[in-house]
Amino acid sequence: MSATQRHRIEHPADFGRVAVVMGGSSTERSVSLDSGRNVLAALQARGVDAHAVDGIPALLDALRAGRFARVFNILHGQHGGGEDGVLQGALEAIGVPYTGSGVLGSALSMDKTRSKRVWQSLGLPTPAFMPLPRGADVQAAARTIGFPLIVKPACEGSSVGVSRVFDAAQLDQAVALAAQYPGDLLMETLIEGDELTVSILGRDVLPSIHIVPKAQFYDFNAKYVAEDTQYLCPGLEGEAEAALRALALQAFDALGCSGWGRVDVMRDRQGRNWLLEVNTAPGMTSHSLVPKAAAAAGIDYEELCWRVLETSFGAPVAGSSESPIPNPESRDSNGGAQ
Repeated sequence: MSATQRHRIEHPADFGRVAVVMGGSSTERSVSLDSGRNVLAALQARGVDAHAVDGIPALLDALRAGRFARVFNILHGQHGGGEDGVLQGALEAIGVPYTGSGVLGSALSMDKTRSKRVWQSLGLPTPAFMPLPRGADVQAAARTIGFPLIVKPACEGSSVGVSRVFDAAQLDQAVALAAQYPGDLLMETLIEGDELTVSILGRDVLPSIHIVPKAQFYDFNAKYVAEDTQYLCPGLEGEAEAALRALALQAFDALGCSGWGRVDVMRDRQGRNWLLEVNTAPGMTSHSLVPKAAAAAGIDYEELCWRVLETSFGAPVAGSSESPIPNPESRDSNGGAQ
């Protein structure tokens, strides 16, 4: 699925001086630094005047001093990461354009419980779930959801703090692990089947990826360390692939996301798709999924980074006619906010 219209930038100078913000203070700092180094090198190889900035406070200091025209956000996670809407709100307040989703899309996507409520209200498929505020009766929740189930922090990424629970004896340990991270927890039905992910770039939906980890679970190690995880792209064929991509775009739009991102899905043994979450600043490491999907669509890593940076000029809304590219020097154009 593809929309041909996007804001095309022909000359690297049109981006102005670009801050590639990475690192930060979230639990995903190390992944963000790895992503950021790769993005920075790719943009510089294409002639973009791009510079690394570590974390939100340093970025805001540099922006107030007028040192950058726009921001490539490759911070991951919340609480010092760039995916929870806080950075986006700050950038909008000072009128600096940036890549990716705006405040609403970022905040909703970061909170898996609220994401699922939105999808549920629209009739989009997501596993049965229960929010677990601190101190909640987890045994009662487990009886309602039924085994097997998943316990995880409601607002973390990269499979941080996630446990698969197959019986009551495993529940307390799973809750203790998830509770090490800030915020509430989430319990949901464990969908047994295939893990798939769909990347979105502007209004283009890239080929899906079927993730086949060596172990049973696609955990942090399988995502960023192991060399034996298999990635099959496209993950499906024919009508099944088209339906999965259409669902991913629906899920992305439902949360108010824009620019670029990645939608994670489970496909059960009966061939039904179940939405898990949206990542609004996905990883860009050597193990990451968006670059793999882009490569399958004929987009190399440098071109991918260029196109993501183009989203800082704003993206056409689905079904709209092409709008003119804003003046690159204007501080009123806010990429990803709409």
